[in-house]
Amino acid sequence: MSSEGKKLFNIIILGVSFMFIFTAFQSCGNIAQTVITNLNNTDFHGSGYTSMSIIYGVLSASNLISPSLVAIVGPQFSMVVSGVFYSLYIAVFIQPATWAFYTASVLIGIAAAVLWTAQGNCLTENSDENTIGRNSGIFWALLQFSLIFGNMYIYFAWQGKTHISESDRRTVFIALTVISLVGTVLFFLIRKQEDTKAPGDDDSTNEILGESSSAQNKMMRAVAAFKKSITLSFTKEMLLLSVTTAYTGLVLTFFSGVYGTCIGAVNRFGNEEKSLIGLSGIFIGVGEILGGGIFGLLSKKNRFGRNPVVMLGILVHFIAFYLIFFNMPNDAPIAPMEGTDQVAYMIPSKEVAMLCSFLLGLGDSCFNTQLLSILGFLYSEDSAPAFAIFKFVQSICAAVAYFYSNYFLLQWQLLIMVLVGFFGTITFFTVEWGAAAALAARGSDYSSI
Repeated sequence: MSSEGKKLFNIIILGVSFMFIFTAFQSCGNIAQTVITNLNNTDFHGSGYTSMSIIYGVLSASNLISPSLVAIVGPQFSMVVSGVFYSLYIAVFIQPATWAFYTASVLIGIAAAVLWTAQGNCLTENSDENTIGRNSGIFWALLQFSLIFGNMYIYFAWQGKTHISESDRRTVFIALTVISLVGTVLFFLIRKQEDTKAPGDDDSTNEILGESSSAQNKMMRAVAAFKKSITLSFTKEMLLLSVTTAYTGLVLTFFSGVYGTCIGAVNRFGNEEKSLIGLSGIFIGVGEILGGGIFGLLSKKNRFGRNPVVMLGILVHFIAFYLIFFNMPNDAPIAPMEGTDQVAYMIPSKEVAMLCSFLLGLGDSCFNTQLLSILGFLYSEDSAPAFAIFKFVQSICAAVAYFYSNYFLLQWQLLIMVLVGFFGTITFFTVEWGAAAALAARGSDYSSI
């Protein structure tokens, strides 16, 4: 297999592995609050929103050290270990205990930081400035198939049910745990890139210095990665992109946890309210996959760079927020187990709710594929620190959003996303114009990004 073929193979395996793991984890996130609401009349007293807030809070802090960890153990082994912790978190729901639930939330926060830093490193190592857009799209589209499969099971298994039984819960979470473990094992299929240095350059050194030197070099790389993360954090481009990244964190919280909870709380949807959570996840996934395919796989034909895609993303999201505001009761995110009988500005429509799910996914893919692309382009030599900063900002904003989701009515959550999204779009435009100018200065074709 050629070098280019091997790189494409690695990107596909990376995407498929993430697809399996996040089929389990994102399905878990979509139904966690609904399942927990049914558990809270037992000895279990956890909160899905609080758990996710802990996860993203720990994730954000862990991104300070994740580049160092990836530098020491390598991206492949980092992803394998992280995948095991994802599986353990999902397995907690088979027989929930409050202490285990929150402990697992802390552990998966650390694992997520390492997983996504290693993912960015692996994506960049297997791409160049001409293929980063395509590879980002392939990875994103494969990843978002996770929203289809897990939620399809939930839709059919829970159709017509207003209460989630213990048997239903155990069945779905055993299946999700196994799926997550399959994705973890697939990481072993990723092939290492051949060393491009001249033969003997490192070999002779290693023969003289031995294993102690190798350990010392790993530690030096870890320290260098940490210092690089701090340095990159304060560059103009990274500070501007952080506003865009913050928006993706808020949207991530909304479509992966809050919106499904809103749908499940609307009593006017009748017996379908719980199964509609799964159907909503499917439509989000369709939007994500469509966006990843169009704006990633077809990026070579895009003569105008990344800005039009991001502009489309914010317009699609604004339409979705407007429709959700009219369709969903204001108290839906914080409704009790009995649900809510309130009505917004129209009688709740299942069709409008599913359309909004699709628009949320499509808009999210516009932002994330272009962020992955521009980070890989701008920081090809420092991919691990750059992607760690990306996940740091995204996850800390997701943590904040999960926290206020316990208290804020729907209208205020939508308003926050509108404001941050508006400014995040402007800052992305600024960085992209700078990237275009840099390409022009080098004499490269702007349409190739």
